[in-house]
Amino acid sequence: MRILVATDAWHPQVNGVVRTLTKLADAAKDLDVEFAFLTPQSFRTFAMPSYRDVRLAMPRPARIARLIQEARPDSIHIATEGPIGLMVRRYCRQRKLPFTTSFHTRFPEYVRARVPVPGSLIWHALRRFHAPSRAVMAATPALARELTDRGFDNVVLWPRGVDTGLFHPRAIDLCLPAPVFLSVGRVAVEKNLEAFLDLDLPGTKVIVGDGPARASLEEAYPDAIFLGEKQGEALADIYAAADVFVFPSKTDTFGLVLLEALASGLPVAAFPVKGPRDVIGDAPVGALDHDLGSACFAALDVCRQDCVAFAANYTWEASARVFIDSIRAVGAVLPGGNGTEQPRFVA
Repeated sequence: MRILVATDAWHPQVNGVVRTLTKLADAAKDLDVEFAFLTPQSFRTFAMPSYRDVRLAMPRPARIARLIQEARPDSIHIATEGPIGLMVRRYCRQRKLPFTTSFHTRFPEYVRARVPVPGSLIWHALRRFHAPSRAVMAATPALARELTDRGFDNVVLWPRGVDTGLFHPRAIDLCLPAPVFLSVGRVAVEKNLEAFLDLDLPGTKVIVGDGPARASLEEAYPDAIFLGEKQGEALADIYAAADVFVFPSKTDTFGLVLLEALASGLPVAAFPVKGPRDVIGDAPVGALDHDLGSACFAALDVCRQDCVAFAANYTWEASARVFIDSIRAVGAVLPGGNGTEQPRFVA
């Protein structure tokens, strides 16, 4: 089976969507499923307003059609609601081809953090985008319920995973005053990093990641350590060396970094909102509190081995299996394909 994923988020971006899709494709190989990606790398791009590190594609309908036909997929999945996602949706609608979608980002909160646009208008646009999808995949039960309550149809659960071969406890010393409170992710307004950086905490605050707010935050908080973007073993070492993972975001739908931290033996401190609440729940692997400072101090007493054991329940193979099974269950295999054979396209 060959699945084509259309995504506006792709390398060199470093974010949860890119990591999820990359890990999904890797895990699917063991299930005899091949992934192909339709990404901004195939088009001219322009810098996203207010976030110049993100490049948005300028796809043409004819080129979209040609790339899809060249990929010869058995199924099409639209991962993002950007220009590529819109064009691939249009392609499928015009040809009456089934497709699936996923819901990764709380765009209403994301947009309102930058532009005073009513959230109701954005939710309306999102419902319309996802309405023709055979299955709208959501990362957590709470998000799935919220989307259903907001009028989304065909919502299914698609859990995430973590690479425990990379993220695991190890003896690392950052040579910083302890305890080390760590936050990892995009350094942007919607991540609410000021809520963490404003806290009166002992030890050291460390921020890993890059983004449009980094320069201003570095200037405003000179006592914090900004390490920039890290990946692979370098990132895993930092997780393992910290004492508490602080997740101040109130807008993330899941937060892969939560699982990466827990797999590294790092307890979580966060607000009791969707995302951290859905991942952690009542498990004794962190502290959720409306007072983020109290959560940070409480997390210091959490058993690190409990965090590792909790994260071991989340595998990318299980995530990939659910994703693939959902496509088959809703009949999102293209005409002429049966999950193993290649379909024939009509241009």
